[in-house]
Amino acid sequence: MSADGFATALRDHEPGAYWLVGPDGVRRRLPVDRWHGPAERATGAVVARCAGPTLDLGCGPGRLTVALTRAGLTALGVDVSARAVALTRSRGAVAIRADLFDPLPAEGRWAHVVLLDGNIGIGGDPVALLARCRGLLRPSGTVLVEVDPPGAGAWQGLAHVVSGRGRGPVFRWARLDAGAVPGAAASAGVAVREVFRVGRRWFAELARP
Repeated sequence: MSADGFATALRDHEPGAYWLVGPDGVRRRLPVDRWHGPAERATGAVVARCAGPTLDLGCGPGRLTVALTRAGLTALGVDVSARAVALTRSRGAVAIRADLFDPLPAEGRWAHVVLLDGNIGIGGDPVALLARCRGLLRPSGTVLVEVDPPGAGAWQGLAHVVSGRGRGPVFRWARLDAGAVPGAAASAGVAVREVFRVGRRWFAELARP
C-alpha cells in the first residue's frame, strides 16, 4: 500500500496550518479544515452531476462520500489512510482502506469516479491515474476531477507535508490545471466533456470518447 503523506493532517487535525511542499520549497497551504468540515457549495455542484454508483477516490474524512450518500446514491470512499476510512465510516458513509491502483470492488461498473481536493496528484502521474479511473467506469461513466485554475500549468515530482508537528514522508505528487486537462485526458483514453467553475475552484468532467 502506498505511503500516506497526508496522514498527519488526517490524524491530528490540530489547530494550525499544514502545507504541501514541492522540491522548489514553495509551500501551498492545504485546506485541512475544509476536508474535516461539512460539504461546501463546490461539493454540492459535483454531487449534482452524479446519477449512479459513485467512487470517491482519496476520500479523506469523507465529506463528499457522505454528501453522495445523503443524495441517495450508492457511494464508496477509498483511501490509504486507516484514520480517513474510520472518520468516513463514523459519519455514516461506506469506505474501504485500499490503494486505488490495487483491485477495487465493482471495477468497470461505476457510473462516476471523483477526484477532489487535488487528488489528481495521487501517484504523481495524472495520465496513469485517469487511465485507472477509466478502467473503473462503466462505458457511459464519467470522471469528475478538481483541477488548478488556468495558468497554473502542470507539475509532477516529489512532495511532503509540513506542519507545526514537523515534516511528513516524501511521496510522489502532481498538479494539473484546467488548460492541461485535455492533453492528459487524451493520453489516458478519455475526453473532456466540460470544464466548469464553482467560485474560485475549477473542475473537469471527463468521459470516454
